[in-house]
Formats: sequence, structure tokens, C-alpha cells
Amino acid sequence: MSLRIAVIAHLRHPIAAPFMGGMEAHAWHLARGLQDRGHQVTLYAAGDSDPQFDLRPIIGRHYDQDYPWHDFHGTDVLNGVLDDAFARCVTALDDGGHDVVHNNSLHRFPPRHAFANRMPMVTSLHVPPFEGLRRAAQDSAAPWSRFTVCSRQQAGLWWPAGTPDGADIVGNGIDLRLWPFRPQGDGSAVWAGRITPTKGTHLAAQAARMAGVPLTIFGVIEHRDYYNDMVRPLLGGDIRYGGHLQGGDLATEMGRASAMLFTPQWEEPFGLVAIEGMACGLPVASTRIGATDEVIGDCGAFAAPDDAEGLAHALEQALQIPRERPRARVERLFSLERMLDRYEENYRAAMDAARSGISARAS
Repeated sequence: MSLRIAVIAHLRHPIAAPFMGGMEAHAWHLARGLQDRGHQVTLYAAGDSDPQFDLRPIIGRHYDQDYPWHDFHGTDVLNGVLDDAFARCVTALDDGGHDVVHNNSLHRFPPRHAFANRMPMVTSLHVPPFEGLRRAAQDSAAPWSRFTVCSRQQAGLWWPAGTPDGADIVGNGIDLRLWPFRPQGDGSAVWAGRITPTKGTHLAAQAARMAGVPLTIFGVIEHRDYYNDMVRPLLGGDIRYGGHLQGGDLATEMGRASAMLFTPQWEEPFGLVAIEGMACGLPVASTRIGATDEVIGDCGAFAAPDDAEGLAHALEQALQIPRERPRARVERLFSLERMLDRYEENYRAAMDAARSGISARAS
């Protein structure tokens, strides 16, 4: 059954390639994948997002352009900009004629609006809990206002007493056609992501040099001071920066390598770039934090978050893992089709509940 689905995106970056991070990639592939299944999708996002979608701008351009996150995060100025944007968004939802809303905004207004107006909504929680969104999730849970997280580890952070009814764990998924398997690598390693302290780029460079493994770093330099102070001094010889590549070019470069370094320094909710590399056949040397162990499983080796020497040893171990194993894990657990199937189940549950006479207490 074809549905009219509204997808609300986070506003920090445009929903357009080259993606700044996993949330932008997730929202783009979600909207595109739902369209490919015959659903009518409306994307509520920053105005400089991909124009191929039926785009309803709720802010003129992504806010990081005018209010850089590292300078404005948590300030009254940025909070006011976002509150105004999402107030307009929920008003537009009322007039949009949608069957269901998929909320990826990380803002408190959409789930509260869904709860109060019996609007079918699935809110995906892509980050560890912070106070405003935690309260909204607690107050807005209802059979028609559902919530998903992307890993068991995240579920434990959001709901320490156990995942409640109306909440679900839906692992992220990728289009496997865009990340083709390569049966053999060239002996090098790759790191990809936003270059910022929470991603631990410097640790990857230190570990690769200790292990004597060539490393190429790909990604946008989000935090210039961090790059200049912690990453750039480590470049040279077999450690290089390869720029910020489009998806196809990045997949090609990943496929050439023999392993991936994945080095989050925060409670990583999932790790989309890890499964992109795994799909190409790369075993992963990772810090063990957040959901990294859960996602990577037996397709990698692990070290403590601040242990460059341990990560170097993990890289040596990862290079011994057959490339077929990580590809098979992604095919089994993290395909786009599997993710969309699970989301569609949640959409229909929210819609059925909204039409019924069931009360919020039933959640």
C-alpha cells in the first residue's frame, strides 16, 4: 500500500551529497528508498537540501552556515532559530495531508505535537539522550507516537528499565549497490567521517603509524582547530588526507583498502560509516565505545577509546579477517531493504493506533 509520508530532517546540514555525516546520509537514503517503494514522500528540511525531493524548506539554509554548531550549540540564539523553524514545521504538517510522519529532527516539538494531535509519527532517536529530547520522548510516547533507536546499546541509554511498548530497535541500513564488494585490498587502511574531536581522527593516524600500515583519511574538516592541532601534524609519508569525497568515489577508495579504522570517542549510537566500509569488504579496527561492538561484531578487533597502541594491535588483527565476513554481516543485518521493512511496520502500527480508540496509557 502506497503511503503519503513526511520525513523531517535535522537542520544542521543539508540533506544532500556529499553527506556531512551519518544523519544526513540516513535521511537522504530513507526518503529515496521510500520513494523507490512507491510511497509519496515529502521532505521537511533545510532549503539547500537535494532538490530531487518534494522539499518543504523549514529554514532557508542549513543552520551551520550561519550559526556554527561549535560556537552556538546550546545558546539561546540557536535554540530560538530552531524553535521557530520547528514551530513552522508542525503547523505545515497539520496541512500536509500525510498518512504518517517519520521524524529525524532531534527536536522536541514534533513528538509533542504528534502526541497532542493524535498524529501518526515515528521518531528516530539517533543520538544519546539529552534532557530536552528525553523529556519529549517520555511525555509523548503513545501507540500513535512511536520511537526507534538504532542499536540495543542506545535502547539501554534511552530506556534503562527496558524498551517500552511503542519503541523499537531498527538498525541503520545502506544500499548495498552503492558499496560494492572488492575481493582484495592493497594493504592500506582507510578512515572516513567528520574530522572533529568526537570522531578521534588523530587516534587513527597514530595507530596506523605504529602498525606501519598506510592510511588515507577522508572527510570534511568540521573542526579546523582540531585538524590543525591534532591531525595535520601526523600527516606525511604513508599517512595522508584524501579530502571529502562523494559517495561513489568514497566507495571506490574504501574498496581499495584492506581495513578500516573507526575511532569514535563518544557514545557512538551506531556507526554508519563502519557498515559502509564493511560492505566493501573491510574488516574494522575500532574503539570499543557505544554500539561499535554490537554493529561490527566478529568483523573487527577493538581497543579502548584512548589507546593508540591497542588500536594499532587491533588493526594488525583486523587485517587477518577474511573480507567476505564483513560483507556477509552487512547483507544479513544492515541492508536498506531490511531497514525500510522495519520502518514500514512501525508506520502501520502508528497509523492503526491513530485510527483506533486506543488511549495513550496503552503505550
